[in-house]
Amino acid sequence: MQPYDPLDYDNLARSVVDALLAEQEQPIPPGEAFEGAGVYAIYYHGDFSAYSELVKADRPPPIYVGKAVPTGARKGGRRSPAGRELYQRLKQHSRSIEQVDNLELKHFTCRYLVVVPVWITLAERFLVEHYKPLWNVAIDGFGNHDPGAGRRGMKRPLWDILHPGRPWAAKLTPEESFEEVLQRLHALLDQEA
Repeated sequence: MQPYDPLDYDNLARSVVDALLAEQEQPIPPGEAFEGAGVYAIYYHGDFSAYSELVKADRPPPIYVGKAVPTGARKGGRRSPAGRELYQRLKQHSRSIEQVDNLELKHFTCRYLVVVPVWITLAERFLVEHYKPLWNVAIDGFGNHDPGAGRRGMKRPLWDILHPGRPWAAKLTPEESFEEVLQRLHALLDQEA
């Protein structure tokens, strides 16, 4: 048996995740803007039939988890002073949900936590590995942005095939049908059961 190491990366990540899960669920986006970067979890409580297993669970798992890092962090540059990165990311997600034809924003809630930047990516990785949220592992593309005119040859994300409506995604070529994406989703849910 290995001795407990409180500074082990998984233990450090778990402490951030525990703090996130201690937060109250609230509407997405949060009602008031706030400063900082961090991690978040999004939960679904609606009637889209493919997600019925999630909704009826005693403690529904997040359907998506993510992070918002400080401006400049992805390029390794000097980070700007704290902004509203986490709040803005949650607003972007709410706009994506509002644009689609078969989901309603009122059926979603979120938890979020402003985190010291060095722990953000670690906490997100732990959340994905632990919960395996559907929109992170099976139906990718929810967090995508418009790829721009120079990359229109990209394929349409699975999320946009299952949840059509984002104008930029409609310009991309689907490589799977709605039914094929549903089959993929059901296969994963059966595997998890």
